[in-house]
Amino acid sequence: MRFAYEDMSDDQFERLIVSLCQHLLGIAVVGFSKGPDGGRDAKFVGTAQIHPSTTAPWTGTVIVQAKHTNGVNKSFSEGDFFALGSKHCVVLKEIPRIQALSAAGKLNHYMLFANRRLAANAESEIRAHIASQCGISEGSIFLCGVEKLELLLRTFPEAAKNADLDPIDAPLMVSPDELADVVVALGSNRAAFQVVADDPPTVRVAFDVKNAANGMSAEYAFAQRRKYLKETPIIHAFLSAPENSELLETYESVVDEFQLKIIAKRRNYQSFDEVMEYLTDLLFNRDPVLRANKKLTRAMLFYMYWNCDIGGDGDASADQALSS
Repeated sequence: MRFAYEDMSDDQFERLIVSLCQHLLGIAVVGFSKGPDGGRDAKFVGTAQIHPSTTAPWTGTVIVQAKHTNGVNKSFSEGDFFALGSKHCVVLKEIPRIQALSAAGKLNHYMLFANRRLAANAESEIRAHIASQCGISEGSIFLCGVEKLELLLRTFPEAAKNADLDPIDAPLMVSPDELADVVVALGSNRAAFQVVADDPPTVRVAFDVKNAANGMSAEYAFAQRRKYLKETPIIHAFLSAPENSELLETYESVVDEFQLKIIAKRRNYQSFDEVMEYLTDLLFNRDPVLRANKKLTRAMLFYMYWNCDIGGDGDASADQALSS
């Protein structure tokens, strides 16, 4: 069974892992909840049904963690997930929590699931590091990447069904490919469009009116305008150039997708600050070209908003529901 795990929300992925662990460990697996230190764990206490085997099942307290990413083709061995000496990678940030639980007798075994590829050498290295740092045996540590996850879901197909993975609950997902084409072309030809009119293209409604309608904070709007307003005439001139007509069509296709997804997925309580940052993080996670051109990508997103290509233009009620 192959899911587009990167298109799930964190909650959906966690539900899937809990459902799967109920087959591996037992129905008494308690779902993910936020701890006092901000971490999210699932827990099982007792004797596991079949993990790691029916003849030698784990006994005691099992702590389960699920680390989900919207990035595509990610791996356990990437620096943001596991890198010795890093204070910011996912695994090393969890070490103090595992140590504390183990020292308090609240963890005998540890399971880590992630929608990332896991090579055998990376698995051995990560397991050995966690074991040495946390005082638990390597045999009490289970790491699961997408390859093993798919094997388990083929063995227990009802786990996915029980997780109730309703696509309506999926987060806002947009394709970065076409935007990357525009950003690359703009970056390569930007100098040719530096000499343009001093004034940027006229926004369709007053900026403060648009911000109020969309729920963008004055502080965020000011920061965006101060950093990227000077780029809007360059982008406008670039997209308006006759030789870039195909890129203009590509841009229009991008904004159509973005706008419709925002309308469909944005939740009422979310500010447009959150929408912009969510889109930015998603695009950077999913496309190395956009990640390598962060300033220009942010400028392009601001242009979309300034030019009223995304976000409401005065009727905030048109935006309905952005999943986290």
